Amino acid sequence: MPNEPIPPDSGMRRGGRGMAPGRQAAEGDVSLRVQPHNTEAEEGLLAACLIDGGREVLTDCVESKMHPEYFYKASHQEIFRALIELYGSGEPIDEILLLDYLRKKGLEEEVGGISAIYAIQGRIETPAHARYFAKIVHEKYLLRRLIRTSREAMEACYEQQEDISHFIEKIEQDIHMISTGRVTESAIPIKESLKLASSNINALLNGKDEVDGVLTGFRDLDGMTYGFHPGQMVVLAARPSVGKTSLAMNFAEHAALPDGGHKKSGVLVFSLEMTAADLAMRLICSRARVDMKRIRDRVVSKQDSSDMAEAINELNEAPLWIDDSSSSSILDLRAKARRVDTKNRLGLIVIDYLQLVRGTDPRVPREQQIAEISRGVKGMAKELGVPVVVLSQLNRESERENRDPRLSDLRESGSIEQDADVVMILHRPKRRDDDDGIHEGTSPGDTEAIKLIIAKQRNGPIGEVDLTFVRRYTRYENFKR
Repeated sequence: MPNEPIPPDSGMRRGGRGMAPGRQAAEGDVSLRVQPHNTEAEEGLLAACLIDGGREVLTDCVESKMHPEYFYKASHQEIFRALIELYGSGEPIDEILLLDYLRKKGLEEEVGGISAIYAIQGRIETPAHARYFAKIVHEKYLLRRLIRTSREAMEACYEQQEDISHFIEKIEQDIHMISTGRVTESAIPIKESLKLASSNINALLNGKDEVDGVLTGFRDLDGMTYGFHPGQMVVLAARPSVGKTSLAMNFAEHAALPDGGHKKSGVLVFSLEMTAADLAMRLICSRARVDMKRIRDRVVSKQDSSDMAEAINELNEAPLWIDDSSSSSILDLRAKARRVDTKNRLGLIVIDYLQLVRGTDPRVPREQQIAEISRGVKGMAKELGVPVVVLSQLNRESERENRDPRLSDLRESGSIEQDADVVMILHRPKRRDDDDGIHEGTSPGDTEAIKLIIAKQRNGPIGEVDLTFVRRYTRYENFKR
């Protein structure tokens, strides 16, 4: 029966084109229709970036992880890519500088030249509606992503050979990933973290002189550095488990809650390793001088409870913010820091720690990524006019060679050494028995002598500072001679 029609579901090919009819029709429908986009919203957002000078609007774009591919028109993609590059370099932004940048990249004709840029800039008079434009651009991009993902899923259905459950799971994952990866304003006031930390504690129990910068609170260290100064990149390095997070949080605590009469400073902590609630609990116990083990063992005294309540009240009023996003690039950190600084003037930023910051391009070698991150940290310190304390790891060389750590032991990149204004290295002296049977580097009880080596200081001396580490409170104190 040569004239018998071929059933649509038979899977047989027609006309020698090797294409099932359903597949052919679907592809034809897509190719004939213009994909979702809104040119006016794209031009409005680009105009807002130019009118705003690359400050608030581009900060919002970076925080929301907006990419050039969000724009439908190729010329708009190139303009936005150029704006992001200028933003990342810290350069001012206007139509003339944008054109100059595009000209150097050989893209002037592709975007339509200065007349096209002026036309875009003239679309609006104020950047007040930038977020509305960005929302529209984002939504249209997501629709285009859904169309592309759906087409790819349809193509894969005709060639599917693997287990059906794994196949469906992969398609579900592809669709789910379309709406993920966006950055929100995740730096939250300390009072929010303290609420959760207080709940955790209850659950466990029940079932000086003014300086141009920020004093550290440590007498000998301040005597050598006169505090941390605006624009400085301060590296605090150590091997794991020596206590660099504890010391950094002591810096943050003293800046936000100074003991000695000088004014409070706003502090932003980027914790890429510990959660905000864990840091808040550590702050409570450290400031109240309560052993966290006593909380876990449910053996705290009334005095302990009173001291913790007082510490919570003090910290609740502290100008301290914690961002515990586990995967952030240096552009993300700069955008978040700028946002917090705009609303609440910062005096100190802490990053824990440098090796956990994500590189913007995962394809390049890790050493180059660290170099980019290091430059970005220094750029953030200069841009915001605040000291940035960034924690870093040391390699194993000092342990292998049985010596004190030095500048060259900074892990993964010499650019950290180059960019830093101050490099401090925490070192626990090797324990060994002396003639009296006492271990060097320790003292009786729960205290331990830790050496802080100032290995580099652009505008001051280098040397060593002795600190006392109180293990039960995970807290550093001035060394008692």
